[in-house]
Amino acid sequence: MNLDDAKKVIDIAESKMQKAIEHLDNELRVIRAGRANPAMLSGIMVDYYGTMTPLTQVASVGSPDARTIVVQPWEKKMIDPIEKAIMAANLGFNPQNNGESIRIMVPPLTEERRKDLVKQVKHEGENARVSIRNARRDAFEEIKKMQKNGLPEDASKDAETKIQKITDNYIKKVDEVLHKKEQEILTV
Repeated sequence: MNLDDAKKVIDIAESKMQKAIEHLDNELRVIRAGRANPAMLSGIMVDYYGTMTPLTQVASVGSPDARTIVVQPWEKKMIDPIEKAIMAANLGFNPQNNGESIRIMVPPLTEERRKDLVKQVKHEGENARVSIRNARRDAFEEIKKMQKNGLPEDASKDAETKIQKITDNYIKKVDEVLHKKEQEILTV
């Protein structure tokens, strides 16, 4: 066992922690903060000639102002399946179909809904923290195994210290992302 192996373990742990942050960002992007955002419709699947297809592959989705999302299908006959998919997604939107495009008016958030969204954000944040801590635990276990197989004790202690520093940085990033999202949701 040598220091390069310990470095690999640290890099793998950091990579897992980075993925946890990216996952958190993706989850938070879907949580709306009172402003119209095309990402709100990102998870919607549309029946495109018998195949479930992401909405963004059958239409362009835009936000001309802070309260409106416009879905412009690339084929006119796709307007009804898109409207049905938006209704079925149960996002609390009431799409309006004018025969050419679908307009969605994003209602302002109530105080109660804002609090629910903040709880949801905190839940997603806790999931990210758990993922980061799991990556740290896995790395620590790997370093301990390496120490049993001949990695010097001081090298294993250094590796554990580095892993803990990286973990602390990623936990801090999670807190920053959550704080920013909470402010976004609570700002009327």
